[in-house]
Amino acid sequence: MAAVFDSFRSRAALQLEILALRHQLGVLQRSVKRPKLTRADRLLWAWLCAVWSDWQASVFIVKASTVIGWHRKGFRLFWAWKARHGKPGRPAVPKEVRQLIRTMSRQNPLWGAPRIHGELLKLGIDNRRDQRK
Repeated sequence: MAAVFDSFRSRAALQLEILALRHQLGVLQRSVKRPKLTRADRLLWAWLCAVWSDWQASVFIVKASTVIGWHRKGFRLFWAWKARHGKPGRPAVPKEVRQLIRTMSRQNPLWGAPRIHGELLKLGIDNRRDQRK
């Protein structure tokens, strides 16, 4: 039954399986007792995890959960990099608007944030709209 199923697999899936098996053989040949995976090895398996649906059937030198962990770590590193190189946090509110908010809250102690926000909108101050421009 397995032979029949294998005959219907796509050529791309077969090439990915060959790549995975050859890579594992290479790792085992360069290792002495325990397979030593380099950063490039981990990157290859994280990539295979993303592009190949049946990758778990062909991994023998590490657990599938380990590969998934590498994939997750890659996402964490990407988002950490993106946070460092993007605009961090919320955009600053102009100093005049902050002073106006303080004045309004001191003069009207029963007003909460929604009321002050409404009053700012009546004055034509909408910081969200200004940030989108």
